[in-house]
Amino acid sequence: MDDVVYDRAGRGEPLVLIHGIGHRRQAWSPVFPLLTPYRDVIAVDLPGFGESPEPSGGYGVEPALVMFKELFTELGLDRPHVAGNSLGGLLSLELGRAGLVRSVTALSPAGLWNRRQKVYAIATLKAHRALAQRTPPHVVRRIAATAAGRRALTGMIVGRPELQSPETVVEDAHALATAPGFEPTAAQSRGGFRFTGPVTSIPVTIAWAQHDRILARPRVAELRKIAPAGTFKLLPGCGHVPMSDDPALVAKTLLDGSR
Repeated sequence: MDDVVYDRAGRGEPLVLIHGIGHRRQAWSPVFPLLTPYRDVIAVDLPGFGESPEPSGGYGVEPALVMFKELFTELGLDRPHVAGNSLGGLLSLELGRAGLVRSVTALSPAGLWNRRQKVYAIATLKAHRALAQRTPPHVVRRIAATAAGRRALTGMIVGRPELQSPETVVEDAHALATAPGFEPTAAQSRGGFRFTGPVTSIPVTIAWAQHDRILARPRVAELRKIAPAGTFKLLPGCGHVPMSDDPALVAKTLLDGSR
C-alpha cells in the first residue's frame, strides 16, 4: 500500500481519526491527549495531504476505502472505531456502510448536502486555498500573530480562532496551500461525494458544529435516513473544524461515540 503517515499513541480500543480536505493529521492535536488515556488513537494524513504521498490508486471514496482496509490490516486493527471531520466524516460514514469499522463518529461530515450546498462548500474551500497560495508565508506569520489576524484568516473554518496558536495557523495555511490532493479531491465532488446511507448495525454519532459556515446542518429527519439508530448532537460555539474550539467537548463526543 502507499506509505500513509500517521501518529499513534494511547491504550484501549483503537480509534482512527480522519481529517478534512486541505487539512492534516495535526487537526486532531487539541483532542489527541484527551483521548489517549482511553483509546489507542491513530491520526492519519490522507494520501496527498499532510506528509502522506499522493496515492497510486487515485483519489475518491473507493480508493480511500481500499487504502483504509489495507492500513487496518497493516496496523493489526480489527474493525477499529473511526471518527472524521468534513471529508473525513464522509469517509468515516462510508467505512461504516462498508462494514470495516465498529463505530462511526462524524463531525460536520461532507456528503450530506444538496447540489447548491455542495457548490457553495467547495467554492468556499477553494477560495481559502487560493488565498493561502497567494499570501507569502512571512505575511501569514505576521497576520497570525494577533487574535484579530487569526480571526481574519480562519474565522470561516473555526468558531474560536483566538484559541489557535499563531504557529498552528501558519502551518495549517502552508498545508492547505501545498497539498497536492486538494484539486483532484475537489474534482471528485463534481460527480459524487453524496452520501445517502444507510449505516446500520453499528453505533453512529453525527455531531454538527453550531457555527459551521461551510456546511449546512441537515434536519434530524434527513439524518435519520443516513443513520436510522444514530445519535445526533450539536457542538455549541464550534465552527466547521471544531477540535480547537472546544477540545473537551469534542473528545467527549468521540469517546461516547466509540464506546
